[in-house]
Amino acid sequence: MSQGIHHTEVDGIPTLFAYAAGPMRAGLVFRVGVADETLAGAGITHLVEHLALHRQGLADYHFNGATKAAFTHFHVEGAEHEIVAYLDGVCTSLLDLPMERLETEKEILHTEEAGREPGQLPLWRYGAQGYGLVSYPEWGVRGLRPDDVREWAGTWFTRDNAVLWIAGERLPAGLSLKLPAGRRRPMPAVTSALPTAPAYFSDGKGGVLLDAVVTDTTAARLYAGVLERALSRSLRQEGGYSYTAASDYTSRRDGFATVTAFADALPAKQDAVLGGFVDVLAGLQVGRIAQADLEAVRGRSDATLTAPDAAVRRLPGAAEELLAHRPPRGLDELRAELWAMTPQHVHAVALEAAGTALLQAPSGHRADWAGYTAAPTTSSYAVTGTRFEAVRKDGPAMVVGGEGVSLTAGGEAATVLYRACAALLSWPDGGRRLIGTDGLSVEVEPGEYGIDAHTMATIDAAVHPSAVVQLPPRQRQQQQRRQGGAAAAGQAGGSGADQQAQRKASARRTGGQTAMLVIFGLLAGLWSLLALSYTVFGASDPETSTGEWAGLTVFLWAVGALLAWPAVRVVRSTRRG
Repeated sequence: MSQGIHHTEVDGIPTLFAYAAGPMRAGLVFRVGVADETLAGAGITHLVEHLALHRQGLADYHFNGATKAAFTHFHVEGAEHEIVAYLDGVCTSLLDLPMERLETEKEILHTEEAGREPGQLPLWRYGAQGYGLVSYPEWGVRGLRPDDVREWAGTWFTRDNAVLWIAGERLPAGLSLKLPAGRRRPMPAVTSALPTAPAYFSDGKGGVLLDAVVTDTTAARLYAGVLERALSRSLRQEGGYSYTAASDYTSRRDGFATVTAFADALPAKQDAVLGGFVDVLAGLQVGRIAQADLEAVRGRSDATLTAPDAAVRRLPGAAEELLAHRPPRGLDELRAELWAMTPQHVHAVALEAAGTALLQAPSGHRADWAGYTAAPTTSSYAVTGTRFEAVRKDGPAMVVGGEGVSLTAGGEAATVLYRACAALLSWPDGGRRLIGTDGLSVEVEPGEYGIDAHTMATIDAAVHPSAVVQLPPRQRQQQQRRQGGAAAAGQAGGSGADQQAQRKASARRTGGQTAMLVIFGLLAGLWSLLALSYTVFGASDPETSTGEWAGLTVFLWAVGALLAWPAVRVVRSTRRG
């Protein structure tokens, strides 16, 4: 056990204790999180957390809860008797959740979700399952029944799947944690939606974001710090391209960790930031590790390990490690390893990170020039079955088969197989969205493809009931927007085959319209010039009578108007589009 942290047990729950003066702090950690859910049931752990805290009311002491990818935390700070009351209250609620609050807490979660903007990197890396679910809305909350919530709490929130940590002068007297028996749950399975790496995708955000999965080591933590210093120096201090350039290090507690780096950029600076960002990464990959950067990061890390509250600050992470069957390491051991690190160790991590990197570039920017492969937005195949052409001209086609659904256009397809359908979103107006475990999605709007009711019923019946999410009616504006365009399909809700098809179809329409505009515009212009010339000079021709001149003039201008009308229609059509 790590130095300064003592291991004991309370009511069968492993307990970590560290001495600390002042207000007592404590936390109860469970090995369950978003990555243990399904997309169709997403949000159930968060809902249990909210229900378990409801009976705490408006206490004078500070308390809260947090649902993470693989762990759920309940933590508190206060006097000794307040700690005892809080922990007892949480455990009591987990045994008998206040189901009279179920619908209210659902609405609170919806409100909380509206103000949250989840990152897209987990979705693109892991798909619509496991660790990728943190990128998705909590679609499962609305349909959860009391029995669903009770079963989840009884399965995951058990004494054998929990660790308690306490920081104070002693273990609080009278502490009692009554939880049901269970079993220690393994870490979530790690999935992948990236065929190759390093990879990139384009997003509408203005900055550049990158993450890489590396072995969870001291050298990797130092690499994250060195990367931040190099980005700040290059992009802010020297280039003046970014205001914020930062990095983060997050252990998955399964032997690996995620290094994340970010640099913001104004529209006019996006090219410079992307280029500078890639240059910094390349420099570290070839071994340009500044000794001064390493010493600065090492010194900061050592100060954290030698601080008076070092053991206390490590308690929540140590609890997670214990739940993941990774005994926490001692402070002296960590310090010895820290000071043994050299630029060569950091360079090795840079090479490892390069092999797993996923880059989020600003919208409209590519990174293949830097050796990054475009992350897949289409499937490698389409199902066979009944083909439904889009009602709108040049729209993608929908294929509904016995094994799944495909949206095809221009030789590309987005496919979701029924057996790999993470969720089927269903709206009362008949619209459906199938989301595959790989993150690709296909929207099925019956009115846009002329799909009959029998075929729609076939799709509904082919997906397992546990993957179906019943959603409330869509807003009128959203329905009109869907009726006015092709269905959306693809990764991260907007970059799949259908949107590529829409862009290509739009390009074809725009190209044809431009050609028509040029041809008819030229003809109308030349004919109008002829009409104008005859109007001006024809009247003075002694061989032409006034009646003949007038009649021919009217004829010439009428033909000119007929030639101009197609050009006018093209312009009006383009503006509406």
